[in-house]
Amino acid sequence: MEKKKKLSNDDIFAVTWRHQFLQGSWNYERMQNGGWCYSIIPAIKKLYTSKEDRAAALKRHMEFYNTHPYVSAPIMGVTLALEEDRANGADVTDETIQGVKVGMMGPLAGVGDPVFWFTLRPIIGALGASFAMDGSLLGPILFFVLWNVIRFAFLFYTTYFGYKVGTEITKDLSGGLLGKITQGASILGMFVVGALVDRWVSIKFALNVSSVEQQKGAFINWAAVAKTKGGTGKVLHEAFKQYNSLGGTGLEKYKVTTLQDNLDQLIPGFAALILTLICCKLLKKNVSPIAIIILLFVVGVVGKYFGVF
Repeated sequence: MEKKKKLSNDDIFAVTWRHQFLQGSWNYERMQNGGWCYSIIPAIKKLYTSKEDRAAALKRHMEFYNTHPYVSAPIMGVTLALEEDRANGADVTDETIQGVKVGMMGPLAGVGDPVFWFTLRPIIGALGASFAMDGSLLGPILFFVLWNVIRFAFLFYTTYFGYKVGTEITKDLSGGLLGKITQGASILGMFVVGALVDRWVSIKFALNVSSVEQQKGAFINWAAVAKTKGGTGKVLHEAFKQYNSLGGTGLEKYKVTTLQDNLDQLIPGFAALILTLICCKLLKKNVSPIAIIILLFVVGVVGKYFGVF
């Protein structure tokens, strides 16, 4: 009796390693088919011994294929299980294999963007940028290492998971799991964006709302401070001493309240949030990000010229 053909962890790892380059030969006719075919070669060599069988296998994997490059991994795992069954004599046709690929790539493509591009990558990028803004080289290194470790670990685990589960995974594509993953990723993404708005978006309105003369003793009497005996050091010491006691409003005789001061007292970061929501609305209406950047630049320059910002 012929020994049953079985893919090892090393074979799956080899496929996963190649699968990283899924979009390396992307084309307008069949999109990711070249990268897919390149990825599955180690498994095809292990499962099929004759030149004709290998050629036929590669040919059926040159059909149209396109999905998110990372969530393509479980599809690859299921395909490996189907190819293994076929190599062991099961009645698995070319149409079956292609049908499973097409049936899975659509639903999974909708999961990849919110999980990776809109949630995971911004979180890791913000973490690395926080270090980089402090002048630490750890920032870009942290982003590069974390992103690639998580990315490759996900690719290998989901390829192995798809291989083990086999065709059973397709039963859940219209069920609740993918919907829950998408919903959870969207909620987490909105939470992260909301937390980062106040940190990364800065608007300072310079418009004066009121100017009130302060009572004597509520501001620094600079004329009296200047007469302090003991030289420049004593003058500075007295000035800092009074400033520490009176606070920022003690620098001037008149207390000026700006529009920004009122906004900060009501809802800190409110203007930044509104600007972020406006940009999101414009993006939703398919306005080019470049156009939005230019618009913000023009508004900033004009606002600064007229004293709004």
